[in-house]
Amino acid sequence: MIKIVTAPAQILSQKAKPVKKIDKKLIGEMKQALLLAKDPEGVGLAATQLGKPLSIFVIKPAPKSPIKVFINPEIVEEKDESNSEISKKRKRSHPTRLEGCLSLPNIWGEVKRKPSITLKYTDERGKNYTKIFKGFIVTIIQHEIDHLNGVLFTERVLEQNGQLYKSYKNEKGEDIFEELEL
Repeated sequence: MIKIVTAPAQILSQKAKPVKKIDKKLIGEMKQALLLAKDPEGVGLAATQLGKPLSIFVIKPAPKSPIKVFINPEIVEEKDESNSEISKKRKRSHPTRLEGCLSLPNIWGEVKRKPSITLKYTDERGKNYTKIFKGFIVTIIQHEIDHLNGVLFTERVLEQNGQLYKSYKNEKGEDIFEELEL
C-alpha cells in the first residue's frame, strides 16, 4: 500500500521540481492513495505527500467527482471578490474555510484563500489548459499548490493569526474539535 508522508518529514517543506515526463505509474499511485484516504476523506494529494518532489497533484472535490490531475500547475491570476455590497457581505460571513491535511492527521485550521484563480496546467494526457477556478475546488487547488511550494496549511493559519484545532472521535464516533494552544 502507498503511504502518505506525514509531518515533520523534510520533503513536505521542499519545493517540487517541474515534471519533464508524465509518469503514469506515479499518477496511478496518487489516485489510489487519495481514494484510500478515508478518515478524513481526502480531496487532494500532492506528489510530495508520497515522497516524490514533483510538481503534480490530484483532486477529488466530492465523493462522486472524477479525479483530476494537475501537472506543473501555475497560478497566472488571483482575484479577490469584487467591491459590490453583496461581495462585501459574503466576504464577512465566509472569510475562511476549515482545512485539514492528509500529512497532518487530526489537525485543522481556518485558512483564508483567494476566491478565484486562473490556473495554467497540463493534464495526465499531456493536454495544456488555462482555466478559472472558484468555490471549494479553488481552496483545494491553492492548498495543493502550497504543498508543491513546501508550505503546509498550518503556516497559512499562523501567518493569518488564525486558530488551529485537534480533532478526535467521541464515544459515538463523532468528530470533536479542540483548540490548540499556540
